Amino acid sequence: MKISDMMICCFVTGLTFTACCGNDHETNHPDHGKITVTADWSNRGEGVDVPAEWMLAMGDYTGIETSPVHEPDRLFTPGRYTLAAYNIPDGISVNGTKATVAEAGDGVGASITGTPGWLFTSVQEVTIEADTDYELTATMLQQTRELTLVVEPTGDAADRIENIEGSLGGAAGTLDFATGTYGAPSNVTLHFTKITSGADAGKWTATVRLLGIIGERQALTATLTYADGNPKPTTLESDLTEALDGFNADKTRPLALGGTMAETPTEAGVEAAITDWEVVDGGSVDAH
Repeated sequence: MKISDMMICCFVTGLTFTACCGNDHETNHPDHGKITVTADWSNRGEGVDVPAEWMLAMGDYTGIETSPVHEPDRLFTPGRYTLAAYNIPDGISVNGTKATVAEAGDGVGASITGTPGWLFTSVQEVTIEADTDYELTATMLQQTRELTLVVEPTGDAADRIENIEGSLGGAAGTLDFATGTYGAPSNVTLHFTKITSGADAGKWTATVRLLGIIGERQALTATLTYADGNPKPTTLESDLTEALDGFNADKTRPLALGGTMAETPTEAGVEAAITDWEVVDGGSVDAH
């Protein structure tokens, strides 16, 4: 091509300029990248609904979405980013990639709520190049797990128990879901209710939801009160550390643990204890 011909090619029209002068672009944002993110909610526990709303954060961008697909209304300069997707359920706040369980508000020190909603998170590293569109998938991981404790009292005073109230120590109050780091060891209040029908009638059960466990020991401490104050209130103490080993994995599967008290006191001053906790199916535990 002669120089004069090239000049004509470059200045006649914009289309001719693009074709002849090497400024082809794949998109209408040649200096930036564009993303579309689809949330994958398939890894959920049975009966756990997809959250009505979820968040996406990347760089200085934060967006809210109610459908499975989110297309930010902005473009991104080339570079490497951390893309975080998550929902904000009741009882949990999120700052960056750190989730924090709300305080219980029951006056117990370092006590967190045992009834937060279901938290889901996703984190991935994304490299953005100019003049490029990206179709990304955020695989949402369930971060809240359900724990049920089933206690079977035995002894002469078992039928006289009116109430069991306690707490579980060593529950995680925070989770950095980018690193999988648990923190803020806390107590979770346990409100036991009596099972009045079926094969488990006479047992007492409590259910909580936890981000996870942390620390060297998870212990149950509870107080048993009896009809007419006879016998006097009794303390129940039990170590669940071994039984809860691995709790922070496989969060889509609820965990139910059952145990039988070594004895139910018949006079004041005797403490009850559970030494052997077993995984049970659907909250059912056989006496032993």
